[in-house]
Amino acid sequence: MNDSEPVVPTATKQRPRRGGPWAAAAFAAGVLALLVALPLAARDRLPDPVATHWSGSRPDGSMSLTAAALFPALLWLGLVALAVAVRRFRGRQAPGAPGAILASGGVLLSGAQASIVHANLDRARWQDAASMDAWVILIVLATGAAGLLTWLATRTPVTGAAPTGPRGPVMTLPAGERLIWLSRTSNVWMQLAAAVLGLGAAGTALAGATGLTSGHWSLTAMLAILALTVLACSSVQARVTAKGLDVGFGPFGWPRRHWSPTDIGAARAERRTAAQAGGWGYRVNGLGTTLMLRGGDCLVVEGPQGHRFAVSVDDAERGAALLNSLAERAKATTA
Repeated sequence: MNDSEPVVPTATKQRPRRGGPWAAAAFAAGVLALLVALPLAARDRLPDPVATHWSGSRPDGSMSLTAAALFPALLWLGLVALAVAVRRFRGRQAPGAPGAILASGGVLLSGAQASIVHANLDRARWQDAASMDAWVILIVLATGAAGLLTWLATRTPVTGAAPTGPRGPVMTLPAGERLIWLSRTSNVWMQLAAAVLGLGAAGTALAGATGLTSGHWSLTAMLAILALTVLACSSVQARVTAKGLDVGFGPFGWPRRHWSPTDIGAARAERRTAAQAGGWGYRVNGLGTTLMLRGGDCLVVEGPQGHRFAVSVDDAERGAALLNSLAERAKATTA
């Protein structure tokens, strides 16, 4: 085989994304709660009925406060059902579609509900509601961004099968053949925690934006930072190619760490527990740096200076064998 021929995968062992449905369920429940709670929490400061439709800058339609709380909730349940149906019947052809539907729909309806509460807040009549012009622009931009980012994060299908082949500490690398090893792992509980923290950040942000509360932006920022941090440590993708090892964090594979073959002193598979690593997530202790998402086999890489990095992924032995072979070949080339 020459270098112009297709890439040959050495291994593509991947754990199923079990955390995705649970995180989606938590997100769906959180959005439903926000849609109902926002107008009800402000009912003492809202007219009844409330303005719910605008023509230009002037309100021209209204609903009772109860209907304004329940109607978007029913729309949301319909979108959730649509996402479930797409995942059930079109999941393999469009793996990113269900998440994009939920993300964009949740942002759209939550933003619309928050804008309605804000426009009607402290008004004597629904006809006196404020303009929605600026809110509409922000909601449209946020909806598009949420849908696109979620689609990019979930568009890659994941399979659970692994090809058969030799296993060992070192692999034979035929001349001119390009080899790839890829493994993904996620932690369902960390994904759920990220979803809960993100919903908390969204809830406090919407409450502040509507005028229901004030002075809570520091709490919103803290919850958002925590949600992003936990999300980044809740899943990992390890990829070995001729260029070395790349470890991507989170649903977007970013941030990313890279080791070239010359940076690798040795690689091995090693069984570790969360207690040995010091807990779940990104940990640093006497064993070195570990991204611990589940107990069991970890791919451990040692640098020339003795620093160790470990990541809990499936098929770690095969990945270590390929890394050792690449490192030996790189040393032979530079010798």
